[in-house]
Amino acid sequence: MEKGWIAVAGQDARQQEAAKALEQAGWRLTEPGSKAQLLLLPMPLRMEEEELTGLLAKLRPGTLVLAGVVGSQAAARIEKAGCRLVDYARREELALGNAVPTAEGCLQLLLAGRSRTLWGSRVAITGFGRIAQLVARDLAALGARPLVLARSPAQLARAESWGLDTAPLDQLADRVKGLDCAVNTVPALLFTRQVLAGMEKGALVVDLASAPGGADQQAAQELGVRLEWATGLPARCAPQTAGEILARTVEAIWKERGEMQ
Repeated sequence: MEKGWIAVAGQDARQQEAAKALEQAGWRLTEPGSKAQLLLLPMPLRMEEEELTGLLAKLRPGTLVLAGVVGSQAAARIEKAGCRLVDYARREELALGNAVPTAEGCLQLLLAGRSRTLWGSRVAITGFGRIAQLVARDLAALGARPLVLARSPAQLARAESWGLDTAPLDQLADRVKGLDCAVNTVPALLFTRQVLAGMEKGALVVDLASAPGGADQQAAQELGVRLEWATGLPARCAPQTAGEILARTVEAIWKERGEMQ
């Protein structure tokens, strides 16, 4: 069943796969212009002002624009063009869906970046939200020994109920001493110079947190700790799955707004 005209901007693999999935679901692809009922922009939205303004100028007023992690300036430009903006990065189903390829991508980095097996290894994980939960589950399934560090008593209780080792986040410096790997999911500076200095030389820290990240990059370099700030893992590691997740989110937004029966 044909559902409407959609323009998909952005050339990364996730956008391309989202376009394919939407077309298979009955959408008709078009270029940005008066025919488009919906414009799908990338996540995060980092287009230059001139490029974004040029795209918006081609649209009819009232066109629905979907983008992810939209800054205030870009949002103002979209509003000024008379378009309706939805930031799909705020959608829970997208966040939950993306947690799976993010966790798998994290495991890829840990497996490729270490000379030891994950089996039998102690891996510190900061935070216990959506992504951290999946990382901890997958690590435990591989025989690793996850240690969850969190501020929230509820998160610690949840981790304990899963049979995981836990510790309050304020014990991070002591708990990572001598460890050769850690995973951060908290967007705050936790892996300071002091914390990194206590880890094994050559240790690997996979930082999954959004900007500004959770580790002192300069200190890591000076101390010989390998820091992998791994943003955008779904698009990097599993673009087809990430595109399909995005396509489903687009359809849900369109239907909720009463524009698809």
